[in-house]
Amino acid sequence: MNFKQLEAFQAIMLSGSTTGAAERLGLSQPAISRLLAQLEEDLGLKLFVREKGRLAPTLEAEALLQDAQVLMESALCFRRHAEQLRLGGFKRRLLKVAVPNTLATSLMPALARQFMQAHPDVVIEVLSGSYTEAERALLARDADLGLVRLPMVMPGLRTEACLQSDAVCIMPRGHALEALDAVAPLDLADTALVLLGRQRQIRHDIDMAFRHARVPPRVAIEVHSVTEACAHVAQGLGVSIVNGLLASYCQPGSFSSRPFAPRIRYRLGIAVLDGATPSALVQTMTDLLHRAILATGHATAMDPQAG
Repeated sequence: MNFKQLEAFQAIMLSGSTTGAAERLGLSQPAISRLLAQLEEDLGLKLFVREKGRLAPTLEAEALLQDAQVLMESALCFRRHAEQLRLGGFKRRLLKVAVPNTLATSLMPALARQFMQAHPDVVIEVLSGSYTEAERALLARDADLGLVRLPMVMPGLRTEACLQSDAVCIMPRGHALEALDAVAPLDLADTALVLLGRQRQIRHDIDMAFRHARVPPRVAIEVHSVTEACAHVAQGLGVSIVNGLLASYCQPGSFSSRPFAPRIRYRLGIAVLDGATPSALVQTMTDLLHRAILATGHATAMDPQAG
């Protein structure tokens, strides 16, 4: 029996399926099934039975869940303590923040400087990646707080602060679209587009806007981050439709932006692990991140209950 097997067991208990557990842990479904089979063999117990296409926990699984959680908590605390020792010894504390790639390079350096002026004994680790990766990091306790897209994909998290922003159309400087107050799909009928990949929710919303306008989008390039979209637009390779908040942190002055119509709204949250009491350090960083985003003028606050 090992930590990975216990982690897979807990994830299946929470999600009700090996597919859900795989998404939660960032593994493949066969890998989760393999870990479960190994755990059942090691324990000599049947932990799940299949009922109507779903995995139902046995009485033995229900009885072992709390013990598994205690073991995982202990292992995670051990790992956290080791990381603190590696990074700064006994007197230094560690704070892990998960944010999108764009904000990791453009916003977090200034926030880290401000934070460390007040807390010089704290080591900050910035984790950059997708919103889904931020959720996984929070659930695995690899991050203390993270900026996520709402609604969240995975259960087990809660929002401490929520924001919303609108999509904008960004274009190279001097582009004819600069003459418009707002850009609609019909205005982009013959324009090369640089769009985020089809697996993103924003891409679905954009495709729906074009479909309703009966305009086929002319996709020239697909990318996987707002930073990439802005860089391609700045090189004159097309125009894009992206989160206005994230675009405001990309290469200022290298492209223009206009509101996109119909409105596409993004909802973001600063999330922590549900059931955990945020430390004073987590609360301080949450407040700093929230205020810094609002100060851009490209986002407004929301009630956390909306998340």
